[in-house]
This record gives sequence, structure tokens and C-alpha cells, in this order.
Amino acid sequence: MPNELVWDRPEPPSKPSPTPLSRDLIVSAAIRLADEGGLDEVSLRKVAAALNAGPMRLYGYIETKDELFDLMVDEVYREITPPRPSVGWRTGLRHVAHGIRDAAKRHEWFIDLLSPRPHQGPHSLAHVEATLATVQFEDIDQVLSAVGAVMAYVYGAVRGEITELRAERSTGMTEEQWQRASGPYMERMLATGKFPTLARVMYESSDRDPAQVFDEGLDYVLDGIAARHDTTRKHIPGSKRGGSASAPSAPSPAPAER
Repeated sequence: MPNELVWDRPEPPSKPSPTPLSRDLIVSAAIRLADEGGLDEVSLRKVAAALNAGPMRLYGYIETKDELFDLMVDEVYREITPPRPSVGWRTGLRHVAHGIRDAAKRHEWFIDLLSPRPHQGPHSLAHVEATLATVQFEDIDQVLSAVGAVMAYVYGAVRGEITELRAERSTGMTEEQWQRASGPYMERMLATGKFPTLARVMYESSDRDPAQVFDEGLDYVLDGIAARHDTTRKHIPGSKRGGSASAPSAPSPAPAER
């Protein structure tokens, strides 16, 4: 059937072979290659070689490299545990955010394959369902906006962390070493007085752990959602203030829910 998604296409019947194949085996081999060398190391030919199989045999299971990437992403989503249904929206979204960050640190290529369009694999859809379900706001558009804001932050923040790790590997210099190397130039530029705020960053900011930076940025986003949701509820006729575990209605208690 043309344009049939890989999720709807059954695997070929198993046959006796010294090198058995399955989609699970193919995906596992592809993930190992990507973990070791990035997405550039993933091709049907290299995956087949890792499985001691001929490349043509893989086409019965996977038709394109894009399909393989979709399957790899779906497998990583399976590693991310969903938030408990009983937790509040803030705790739930924090759980999801850290789950994505942890997965991307295990599989750096994962962040390269994420996009605003949701993936359609079963584990990907389960992840989206659990994420949306943890935000029990009255209006589904508000749910989408809240989740979208958190995901935009998470994708950007995690992509920045992964980019820094890659830069350290490619240059052989840590961020601190790079800053020291460029220090004399930056001091001359800041001495002109044209960049007073950047001067404060250079001389006053603290050296914080990436996990702390990630959490603080996430708090800004969650605080904004809490404040916006509270404002919206105030203007809904018949809406009761006081909040609940799933949808706090005042910004003051929301930051305490971690």
C-alpha cells in the first residue's frame, strides 16, 4: 500500500536464518550507532553490517532512513516514564521536562530529531497523551499553550546543553577554558563601556551547574503559566478560586509545587 506508515505495515514473516532480523533488532543497532557517533553514523548499510546482514534484507522491515529515525525516536520515548496521574500540572510538566532532558543526555541525537510536529509512533503518542493529560485546565487550547511553552523551553535549553557538549569534544576545550582563552579580548571590549550589561554578566554572574540553570529557567516558564492561568480563571463566570492539585489558581502556591 503506497504511503503506508511503518506503524501500520507488518513485519515480514520470520524465516530460518543464521542472522535473524526484526524491527526491534534493527532499531537497537541503529541507536547504538547513533549513541557512539551521531546520526551521521546511521545508514541502512551500516545498520545491516552491525547485524551481519545484507542491506537488502532490511528493506523488508524499513523502507527509508526517515522511517528508521522515527522508530529510533519512538524507542527513546519508551524510556521516558510518564508523570503519575495524581500529581498536579506543575509537578507533571516538571517530570516530563526532566524526562526529555535525561533522555537527550543518554542519546544526544534525540534532540536533533524533535520537532513541533508530534511523532506518530505508539510510545510517542503515549508520551504526548500523558503530558497533555497532566494539565487539567478547563480549555484544551490553554492546555496546548501551556504544554507548548514548556516544550519550547525544554527543546531550546537541552539543545544548548548538547551543543556545548559537542563543542567541547570538537575543540578539546571546556566552556571555562574557552572563556579564559577569549578573556583578554572580552576585557578590552568591555573596557570601552559600550556593553555594561555584558560586563555585569562577565564579572558578577556565578558559575552554576547546568541542571540548576535548567531548573531555574523552567521555573520562570511554569511561574508564567501559573500566573496566566490564574488571570484567565478570574475572568471566567462562575469560576471558583482556590485551585486544586491539578490546576492551581493562584501564583503564590504554584512555585512551591516542585
